[in-house]
Amino acid sequence: MRLWLQPALLALCSMGLGSNAVANLTFDGTLVEPPPCTINSGGLIETDFMDVGISKVDGINYRRPVSYTITCSSGTLPWEMVLTVKGVATSFESSAVQTSVADLGVQLLQDGTPLNLNTLLIINPTTPPVLEAVPIKRPGVLLATGGFTASATLLAEFQ
Repeated sequence: MRLWLQPALLALCSMGLGSNAVANLTFDGTLVEPPPCTINSGGLIETDFMDVGISKVDGINYRRPVSYTITCSSGTLPWEMVLTVKGVATSFESSAVQTSVADLGVQLLQDGTPLNLNTLLIINPTTPPVLEAVPIKRPGVLLATGGFTASATLLAEFQ
């Protein structure tokens, strides 16, 4: 009886207890590069404040536009672009680039709002945001006369 039970048990175990469904998965795609872009045709973006009165630096006076263009060759996909202003911030304001004068910075504004340095800003490259720059000083400080400079890098990248 034992010999007969083993083949019957083996046959029973080899039968499925339920129905099974099987589907194969395939994945495909195309790797593409974003279109090449330039800012200001690769040239320098300059903002000249000209003569700035040391007692008139208040974050409002001397506001100037930061004129720039972003030009990309046409692409077939809608690419998402981010803009970053890379620079060294002042110790008293994170949206101001440190100048050659210790207590003086150049604050960047995006559509009138302070733009923090080294922070990604999602933009539409066909209508880039309006950027402005304005000199600001550490509160309570009297600035000395003399020239000043500041520099930062405007970086546009596809995500």
